[in-house]
Amino acid sequence: MSWGTELWDQFDNLEKHTQWGIDFVEKYTKFVKERSEIELNYARQMRNLSKKYQPKKKDEDENKYTWCRAFHSTLNELNDYAGQHEVIAENMMSQIIAELTRYSQEIKTERKTHFHDGRKAQQHIEAGWKQLESCKRKFERDCKEADRAQQYFEKMDADINVTKADVEKARQQAQMRHQMASDSKSEYSSYLQKFNQEQNEHYYTIIPNIFQKIQAMEEKRIERMGESLKTFAEVDRQILPIIGKCLDGMTQAAESIESKTDSSQVIESYKSGFEPPGDVEFEDYGQAMKRTVSETSLTNSRSENKPERSSKSKTKTLWPFIKKNKTPKQCKEPLSHRFNDLMTSKPRMQCLRSLRRGLSLKLLSLNAHVRNLIEGSNPEDFSHLPPEQRRKKLQAKIDDINKDIQKEMDQRDALTKMKEVYIKNPQMGDPNSVDPRLAEIAHNIEKLQVEAQKFEGWLAEVEGRMPVKSDTSRRTSTVYETQNSTPPTNNNCAQDRESSPDGSYTEEPSSEVQTSNESKVQPETAESGDEFDDAEEDMLPTIGTCKALYPFEGHNEGTIAITEGELLYVIEEDKGDGWTRVRRNEEEEGYVPTSYVEVFLDSNAKGAITYI
Repeated sequence: MSWGTELWDQFDNLEKHTQWGIDFVEKYTKFVKERSEIELNYARQMRNLSKKYQPKKKDEDENKYTWCRAFHSTLNELNDYAGQHEVIAENMMSQIIAELTRYSQEIKTERKTHFHDGRKAQQHIEAGWKQLESCKRKFERDCKEADRAQQYFEKMDADINVTKADVEKARQQAQMRHQMASDSKSEYSSYLQKFNQEQNEHYYTIIPNIFQKIQAMEEKRIERMGESLKTFAEVDRQILPIIGKCLDGMTQAAESIESKTDSSQVIESYKSGFEPPGDVEFEDYGQAMKRTVSETSLTNSRSENKPERSSKSKTKTLWPFIKKNKTPKQCKEPLSHRFNDLMTSKPRMQCLRSLRRGLSLKLLSLNAHVRNLIEGSNPEDFSHLPPEQRRKKLQAKIDDINKDIQKEMDQRDALTKMKEVYIKNPQMGDPNSVDPRLAEIAHNIEKLQVEAQKFEGWLAEVEGRMPVKSDTSRRTSTVYETQNSTPPTNNNCAQDRESSPDGSYTEEPSSEVQTSNESKVQPETAESGDEFDDAEEDMLPTIGTCKALYPFEGHNEGTIAITEGELLYVIEEDKGDGWTRVRRNEEEEGYVPTSYVEVFLDSNAKGAITYI
């Protein structure tokens, strides 16, 4: 089927049809362009979504749990998934939109050429037809003039009254008209033959050729449309394997979740290293012996039984946050009564002192915590954390420092080898040019080693203080006394395990011990009952000395400021909460971070204890 033979008379319709085909190509190009924009927007939104839920730097602890890691892997796969949609958009832009845009320009130019030739041939045949019509009308007009001239001649020839000259003139006129008619006939016949030849060539040669070219152009356009539609599908099909891998990665990430591992990780993350408190001991209030009212009593009998102390002694005790009892004291009771009072009141006194220390340190740590929140930082030694967590943080810090040291050492080795090469081959470089860098690396290594030693000291301090579980899961202490030796036993005062702000407990060093098998309290012969009865106002004995390793400003209430290298007296050892109580003179004493001082305990001092 050929357009040249079948559609020889549909020039205008073919012109409209081909223009509609080109418009359709442009319409499809616009469709693909909008589809690519949708893919780009979708990919952009997917990337933004993945980026929005990516873990922040402060949430790095999430990587410890398998379900968090699975979610992060899903986000990464989703990011790759979005990248594939960007590939779809890019391929559509390059393989379809760009090609169709270029092809549209080509087909427009080709169509314009073909229809220009067709229009030119059409105008030529129309001009020939008009010329033929003109020849035909001239021949017709000449024939009519010849007939009129002949009739006039015949009329003049039949009239006897007309002269011979008039008749001859009429005859010549008739002959001339006949000659003109004959010439017009010959011209008309000749042009008709020529027109027929041109018309035959126009409709059987020129127009079929032009229409055939237009038909080929249109068929090529249709084939190009088919290829573009196929490419439209293939662009998606090409990325399906990669998208499948992304989905497989999401599935593998989901299957990698292990609930048991995450449960164990929770223990590793929040384990404080402390042991749970022991049983609270039964206090028998039904004993017949006389009891001295404990410090926790709400009655005023305590003030009646206290002996008077000098004003100087009252001002020396600096219990933080505790108001002193200003009630006048009376004379001491007989020694036998004081002995009985000591036996019954000792546990409560120890518990009260532990309660006060726990309360003081709790407020102290709370103030430090608030200050750290305001300043946006935490202590360098992680003293705000429980022992187990602090140990992990310190160990991680040491590992990081060791990695940095190893990197610096690797650089040093490489530069050393380079220097050796320069020494052997001076033309390759100046050996002295490496020395500044080697000196800088040596300085960095020395600095990192000092930093590592500092953190290792803190780590050794934490590991040395952390409680070790025994068979009975109870904490034991060894008491060193000056006058006699008493075997170490368990301290059963439940209130001695007061929680510190960071989940630690405080345990007041005791100069007396209780026997757990007989549930009896033995008084320490080296201490008198007055010291226990007036524990709130007595000046605590020194149990050693310490040297300040770093300066401490001591902004919080209950702390004391120290300078680097200063020597102080230790009056209370660290109980696992990260604070040591020290004294500068009779008027100045308070708490300082244990990691800021180097403690030298006197094993023979009264009140000194060692934790096992």
